[in-house]
Amino acid sequence: MPVINIRNGLIKDISRDRDNTLVTVTYSGCQCDRRNDETVRLVVGPRTTVLNRNGAVISAGELRVGMTVNASFSSTMTRSIPPQAVAFLIRIVDEPRRENVVVGTIVDMDRRNRSFTTISDRDVSSIIRFNVPEDARIIGRNGSQIEFSRLMPGMNVRVRHADFMTASIPPQTTAIEIRVL
Repeated sequence: MPVINIRNGLIKDISRDRDNTLVTVTYSGCQCDRRNDETVRLVVGPRTTVLNRNGAVISAGELRVGMTVNASFSSTMTRSIPPQAVAFLIRIVDEPRRENVVVGTIVDMDRRNRSFTTISDRDVSSIIRFNVPEDARIIGRNGSQIEFSRLMPGMNVRVRHADFMTASIPPQTTAIEIRVL
């Protein structure tokens, strides 16, 4: 079976089902084919070898969005957009710097100003207000994108946010991605 090898692909999305991890990767296509970027969804199953930067075997669960990878996968692909192919080998080449992530419970919503406040582990010193721009990704429990209006007090969320935080009380920052847990 012919194999496709890519170098320096960027992981754009990861989803999981019962048996497999689906890893969406963009990469530079062949110079001869006039397309700059290609996208493929790699089906990472129990027979796929996943290696860290040092070449040690790791689980697919350790793959993260933003990682740069080299990959070998089947040339037999679905005709979906993006096409899907079975991955044989994925090796991490580079990792993004650590994300700024907070896991907490929404305690207050300000729908007019597109913001909400969280608290973690009932610790008052962990309260943060997140401003949510229109382009922020909001992902529901089932993994699909949802509207800001669907967020409610009492929901547990994982918020990936900007590097900065104001010195106000409570501190404020910009949410990049919100995932309902």
